[in-house]
Amino acid sequence: MAKKGNRVQVILECTEHKTSGMPGMSRYITTKNKKNTTERLEFKKFNPVLRKVTVHKEIK
Repeated sequence: MAKKGNRVQVILECTEHKTSGMPGMSRYITTKNKKNTTERLEFKKFNPVLRKVTVHKEIK
């Protein structure tokens, strides 16, 4: 019997890429436990277009 968990997939999007005006978008997919982590996630991830580590925030 499968359990219904609290883990959901979320998309992380680069915050610096939007303001740079360059084409494309840097996005990552990860999972989080929505019961334990109610606020939006924020990680430093590598952006291959800008070629540097930038802040990626969870989008809706």
